Amino acid sequence: MKKFTSSCGKMSILSLLSFFFFFFFFFLTYANSQSQYSLLYDQEHAVLLKIKQYLQNPPFLNHWTSSNSSHCTWPEISCTNGSVTSLSMINTNITQTLPPFLCDLTNLTHVDFQWNFIPGEFLKSLYKCSKLEYLDLSQNYFVGKIPDDIDNLANLSFLSLSGNNFSGDIPTSIGRLKELRNLQLYQCLLNGTFPAEIGNLSNLESLYVFSNHMLPPTKLPSSLTQLNKLKVFHMYESNLVGEIPETIGHMVALEKLDLSKNGLSGQIPNGLFMLKNLSILYLYRNSLSGEIPRVVEAFNLTELDLSENILSGKIPDDLGRLNNLKYLNLYSNQLFGNVPESIARLPALTDFVVFLNNLSGTLPLDFIASNSFTGRLPENLCYHGSLVGLTAYDNNLSGKLPESLGSCSSLNILRVENNNLSGNVPSGLWTSMNLERFMINENKFTGQLPERLSWNVSVIIPLGVSSLKNVVIFNASNNLFNGSIPLELTSLLHLTTLLLDHNQLTGSLPSDIISWKSLITLDLSHNQLSGVLPDVIAQLPGLNILDLSENKISGQIPLQLALKRLTNLNLSSNLLTGRIPSELENLAYARSFLNNSGLCADSKVLNLTLCNSKPQRARIERRSASYAIIISLVVGASLLALLSSFLMIRVYRKRKQEMKRSWKLTSFQRLSFTKTNIASSMSEHNIIGSGGYGAVYRVVVDDLNYVAVKKIWSSRKLEEKLANSFLAEVEILSNIRHNNIVKLLCCISNEDSLLLVYE
Repeated sequence: MKKFTSSCGKMSILSLLSFFFFFFFFFLTYANSQSQYSLLYDQEHAVLLKIKQYLQNPPFLNHWTSSNSSHCTWPEISCTNGSVTSLSMINTNITQTLPPFLCDLTNLTHVDFQWNFIPGEFLKSLYKCSKLEYLDLSQNYFVGKIPDDIDNLANLSFLSLSGNNFSGDIPTSIGRLKELRNLQLYQCLLNGTFPAEIGNLSNLESLYVFSNHMLPPTKLPSSLTQLNKLKVFHMYESNLVGEIPETIGHMVALEKLDLSKNGLSGQIPNGLFMLKNLSILYLYRNSLSGEIPRVVEAFNLTELDLSENILSGKIPDDLGRLNNLKYLNLYSNQLFGNVPESIARLPALTDFVVFLNNLSGTLPLDFIASNSFTGRLPENLCYHGSLVGLTAYDNNLSGKLPESLGSCSSLNILRVENNNLSGNVPSGLWTSMNLERFMINENKFTGQLPERLSWNVSVIIPLGVSSLKNVVIFNASNNLFNGSIPLELTSLLHLTTLLLDHNQLTGSLPSDIISWKSLITLDLSHNQLSGVLPDVIAQLPGLNILDLSENKISGQIPLQLALKRLTNLNLSSNLLTGRIPSELENLAYARSFLNNSGLCADSKVLNLTLCNSKPQRARIERRSASYAIIISLVVGASLLALLSSFLMIRVYRKRKQEMKRSWKLTSFQRLSFTKTNIASSMSEHNIIGSGGYGAVYRVVVDDLNYVAVKKIWSSRKLEEKLANSFLAEVEILSNIRHNNIVKLLCCISNEDSLLLVYE
């Protein structure tokens, strides 16, 4: 029994000792981890404050202080387990290079500095960020080449270097970034090779390399068709040539493809129209030929644009099976034959553009202009209630406009000019709330223009909703409309062009035309309008073209109208009387007043009867008395000008020699002018602006037409502050390529002047 008791006692002691040692070990481990966490926090906090100092303490980082709360709460920072993993400074006007010690934040996975003004080359010290997964340096001023060893950033899943001045090749090493899912290299100055190794990025889902205009003619690598996870591929405006690989049909995940505005040739691969996930396909403005693939099973297509190619053959019937299709653009090709009737029944289609082809037959749908269609417009054009525009101009269509258009509330544009359409315009069209462009000229429409237009009438449009009057262009010329001009037309506040010429309109001009504040062109010629010219017509601020010829307008020409000095004025063949205002007596209006027997002029310039009035004779006497004085002044002025010219030539030659000796030119681009061209062309007459440090001149050069020259104020000795400002601007701007900044061509300087020459 004692033995047992003794054994139990020993076991209890051992258990207590084990528990004590375990607790002691756990406490030491916890204390050590807390100590390490505190040390890491302090290190990261110090690095962040160092970054702030490196960026010269910008205002947007005023909250970065040592006394502030945890840096993990700062909006530019994200932390994981108390450690900094994300740093984002987007659109914050940073003008310094990236801090070389950025990766002292050892746990960074996300770095975003897009939309700044960061200069310099790609910072290789970023390779020290071994955990980096997301890097966005887009829309900055980076220059030089993309490093050949960029694959050191092995964990990257997102890389954007777009909108910079990177040049040279796209390095083959990018193809070794196996984790990459999104690659963006658009809008750069890349002028080297496009590597086939990008086809090795098996996880890639998005590829944006568009608007690289300086790439040499490049064939689309067939290796790209191995990217069976790629959903978005945009490479428009990038000098692509050759054929689209037939194997593009293997890219089964593809949803959006844009290869427009290139030099692609050959046929469209059949496999492209078999991609089940494809929703947007843009191949416009290339040199693709042959027929559009006949079999179409890309049933998710919503937008298809094959315009401005040299495609031939018929429009495939299978396009009428794409029930999700909203936008179909086939214009400017060599397509012929009928438009499939099935396209007219597509429930989602709002835009169908096929003009400038050789299509024929009966018109089955809208949006079809400049072809050879005959017959009538179908009655069910707005069957689905989603018709936005009807553009069927320049055809041989006949019959009436479908009555259904009158109840088509979605209609925004109606263009059926230059056909043989006849009858009355559907009454509902005159009350269409959304109609903005209405062009029915060059037809045989009859009836009267309506007295009520819903976009104008306060009874129909509630008070205070006059901003809904959206019509900008109203063209109903060359028809058989009769009656008076509706008063309600004067409430089209946004109207810029009103063309009602060559009709049978009667009555006088509406008195409320003063409301046409935006009107630029008014053509009411070749009608039977009568009455006098209202004085308010001269109060239209934008009016520049006025044609009221071939009417029965009477009375005198308002003096205020003469003071407007219209670019184009035609009042000929009316019943006007009285004297032509002297402001209109010049050759510009030589044909503006013909066939008005009651008009007279004070000179023979206008080919009208001369006015034999006392004021006219008095004016002639005054002119004769002035001739002697004028001749004397001219002779004296000529002698003075001759002397001045001699002195100016001597000064100019001396100044030119001084300019050649003293000016120094530093070029950043290939130039078509010399330093002397710029320096000698600057005068007070071509100053276009000024600021705190100087003036800006507009200078004419041979090839560029004009350049802008910024001159820092001259003085005998330039202030150090101004000199530093000039040098800093040159350093930053000499290599920029940015969407919103103009290009710096060169700088010119001498001892007391500093010039920057911009494109």
